[in-house]
Amino acid sequence: MTAEFVRPVTDADPALPGRPVPYVLAAGEGERAHLFDQLFTVLLSGDETEGQFGVFTMEAPRGEAIPVHSHADVHEIFYVLDGLVRVVVEDGEGGRVDQVLTTGDFGYVPAGHRHTFRVESHRARTLGVNTGGFERFFAAAGERTASRMPPATPVVPPPEQLGDAARRYRNEFHVDAHLID
Repeated sequence: MTAEFVRPVTDADPALPGRPVPYVLAAGEGERAHLFDQLFTVLLSGDETEGQFGVFTMEAPRGEAIPVHSHADVHEIFYVLDGLVRVVVEDGEGGRVDQVLTTGDFGYVPAGHRHTFRVESHRARTLGVNTGGFERFFAAAGERTASRMPPATPVVPPPEQLGDAARRYRNEFHVDAHLID
């Protein structure tokens, strides 16, 4: 007997399965959210991996660096699918790693390290993987969307919404830190 993949996600119903079952997504499908000038699409959440990891894409135009932040217990990777993305991470020894990643480059941010990133090309797309659960931060901090494009006008959440999402998803903003010149 051959089982089939579950294909639960469509534009009409973008919710992921919420449990560990095989499924597939067509290009652009997933749980989408706008935050700042970025489109985040969750492809796999901690719900489907029993909390082990989440997978998402980020697409954005050239813009400002996201606020410096850290996650005490969340590891994060950046894999650039297209474009140029500057990733800056404090290395834990008083220094910092400041690198422009190009298509095909990979970057890793261990839990607890302050970091930020900025799109350096006209547009960029990255694949992100994180400790399970954090991928839901983007929708909680921003706004869910059916759009498959970054927002035309940046989505800047009210401080209360951003603060609540940060607390729920283990994200600490460092408003006094500036890592990118």
